[in-house]
Amino acid sequence: MNHNTLHVIDYGIILFFLGLTLYLGFRFANKQKTTQTYFLAKGKVPSWAIGMSLLATLISSVTFLGYPGEGYSSNWILLVQGLMVPVVLLFTIWFIVPIFRKVIGLSTYEYFEKRFGSFARYYSSSSFILRQFSSIGTVLFLMAVALSNLTGGNPALIMFVIGGIIILVNLKGGIEAVIWLDVFQGFMLLVSGVVCLGLLIYGIKGGFSEAWVVASANNHTGFGPYEIDFSKLTFVVMAINGGFYAIQKYGTDQTVVQRYLTADTDKSAIRASLMGIFLTVPVWTMFMFIGTLLFVFYKQNPLPTTVHADAVFPYFMMTQLPTGIVGFILSALISAAICSLSADLNALAAVGVEDYYKKMQPNKSDAEYLKMSKLIVVFSGFLSLLIGFFYLQAGSEGVLGIVFTMYAIFSGGIVGIFLLGLFSDRANTQGVNIGIAVCILFTAYAFLTSTQIGLGNDKHLLLDLGKFNFPHHKLMLGVYSHIVVMVVGYFASLFFPKPKIDQNLLFSNWWKERK
Repeated sequence: MNHNTLHVIDYGIILFFLGLTLYLGFRFANKQKTTQTYFLAKGKVPSWAIGMSLLATLISSVTFLGYPGEGYSSNWILLVQGLMVPVVLLFTIWFIVPIFRKVIGLSTYEYFEKRFGSFARYYSSSSFILRQFSSIGTVLFLMAVALSNLTGGNPALIMFVIGGIIILVNLKGGIEAVIWLDVFQGFMLLVSGVVCLGLLIYGIKGGFSEAWVVASANNHTGFGPYEIDFSKLTFVVMAINGGFYAIQKYGTDQTVVQRYLTADTDKSAIRASLMGIFLTVPVWTMFMFIGTLLFVFYKQNPLPTTVHADAVFPYFMMTQLPTGIVGFILSALISAAICSLSADLNALAAVGVEDYYKKMQPNKSDAEYLKMSKLIVVFSGFLSLLIGFFYLQAGSEGVLGIVFTMYAIFSGGIVGIFLLGLFSDRANTQGVNIGIAVCILFTAYAFLTSTQIGLGNDKHLLLDLGKFNFPHHKLMLGVYSHIVVMVVGYFASLFFPKPKIDQNLLFSNWWKERK
């Protein structure tokens, strides 16, 4: 089973699934007559499908390749962020969903404007846009490099072909096509993970029990180190970061909030959210454990020294999986990328139209807004491809490290604004704007003094202040930015009059109505 290149059967399977993806995109093309249909398809999709869509949206090539790479090279510490999601959301999803469904039309960041004015809206939406483009670039890069290693193809060409399919699916099918595509490809992802897990356990001499012994003896299990030290990656750092990540992703991220709005009722939206949460965490765990099993497998079967951690899983596929299974697994990998990036492009277009174009051109027809939505999809797709090409030139360190760092940097206090808006009726526009300004200065300082920038090995700090450089791990940067906004924003608000607030924007009103 040691393939140098893919068998023609594997290519056929991949082409079949790509064709099916395009078919699903075009199948819903005739229904996209309004922006509401294009972005929400409200009431047309059952809650279980929305839940599967959330799974597919949050699972991408980063999960498929990044998690096995981390599980192979380290323990499970980077899984802690995902494990914090259900812990936090079981207490918050019950009010986040109905509040959003009551007070916003399409854009998540409409809430921020209603609560704290236009600057808060533009700041939060622009942070989302920067975060999405950096994430999309990473996903495209990962997928292109993996498929290039497996097929011998040009990674830039692979990126262009898959990127073109993603743009076409969004352009023609809108959110309804994206969701049903997510359902189909979510099942593919689950099956492919279970197949790989089973084959690895079967291939390890001594089976699961031996795998556990070897992994534990080599510090490839557990979530440590457990010390309280914010200067390096520890369980405490990941747990704190994961708590804020859960609120940021499920409470302020357009790709997720948009799914709440597609549901027919609040209960349906909550059911879908809970389903997505409880499916996503096991999948993250499964792919991390695949990495652990890969470590044990290649302890018993020495790995060529030229294969780096992020390439171990693709190497295993090519050398250990039979013809046909390889094609199916690679189709699942491509599908994971298409699902997450399709949701990203649709969400970027929604934000672009609602938060920017409608503000600049407020009296246009819905047909004009729909046309602009599709133009934004095309523009965002091509810009994402350019970012992916840049990543190809710049190379990569640990992929999960890059993604988590980008989330930390570009989350920029968004959770702090959101929590102040929900829980404090004293926080006002002036105070929060001051909090955002201080947060921007803090984030710039922390990023410039802690992150080396450059191509290849030629990387250096853009601002080196010696002992005054940001001393903690970069994942804490995002945590501190949220705290800065909450603390500065609240106390600065005390110097200005108490605001008059639409009570529907507050947690206290939801609690009162519920009682």
